Formats: sequence, C-alpha cells, structure tokens
Amino acid sequence: MKTGSSSDKELETMGEAYRELLEKALHKARQTGSSLYHLLGGGTDAPAPGPGQDGHEVAELERYVRRDLTDSARYRHATGKGLGDWLGFDVALIEGAFWKLFSEAADQTLLALHQIRLQADVSEYHTGEMIGLGTLVCDRCNEHLRFSKVGHIPPCPRCGGTRFHRPVESAPPA
Repeated sequence: MKTGSSSDKELETMGEAYRELLEKALHKARQTGSSLYHLLGGGTDAPAPGPGQDGHEVAELERYVRRDLTDSARYRHATGKGLGDWLGFDVALIEGAFWKLFSEAADQTLLALHQIRLQADVSEYHTGEMIGLGTLVCDRCNEHLRFSKVGHIPPCPRCGGTRFHRPVESAPPA
C-alpha cells in the first residue's frame, strides 16, 4: 500500500484497505461504545493491521480516514449542509454499501466533534480560585453556588466538592 505510486491496482488495494479500516473501526465502536473518532487516533483501541499491512501503513491510512471524516464533519457543522454537498458530486456515483459505511462514520465523527467542542467550551472552576459574579454548579452533587461579589470559591457546602462549572441552562433552579 505505497502512496507514492498510483497504479490502478495499488489504488484499488488502498481503496479496499480504506473501506476495511472503516468497517473494522465502526464495528469496534459499536461493540465497545468507544468513539470512532478516537479509535482512528492510533491508540490501543485502533483496529489491527490487515494481511499485508504493517503498522506504519495502517497509521497512515487511519490518518487519511480520520482527515476525511473530520473534514466532512467540520463542513457539515459550518454550513449545515449534508455529506452530498461536501462531496461536490452526485452520491449515486458512489457504491451504495461504501456510501452507507462512510455516512455512518461521518455522522459519528460529527457527534464526537460536537461533544469535544462542548467539553472545550465548559470552563472548570476550582476551590480557592477567584470568581467574579454569577452561579457555579458543583461537579459532584450539582449544588448551585451564587456569587454576588468577587471572592474565592469555597468547597461545596453540600458535599465538599472542589470542582465547579457554570450552568448551561439560562436560569438556574431556585
């Protein structure tokens, strides 16, 4: 599976390996509940190399598949358009089983990127840090702490927790 040469046979072999990697990763994600996005990151949960593939070739192929899935997810998130628009040509030109496989993987990747973005957007606050005005929620017991002036964050009065976040909802419960 060399990427420098592009004979028809090598491209066909690479295409089969791409599809096989995607199938194995989706299967493993379904079985383990792991994120497809992270399975294709080359960690210990990554699919094993197939016959005739070495670890370097699999890592390179994983990088290509992850790039394609990530690019499609970013496009869909940014534009609100579908996979067919991302492709830029009629999806009828794609073999049906592969299109279904790629679509499922792309949907999982979009979901994973949304989750990563949400996690990145949630700021953590810790006991002893300074805070301005507002409400914090204890990560352990969901107790709401309200701050009407600048001060240090105390441990949670309910459970002693030391990690907090801002509530996502617009108005915290009374």
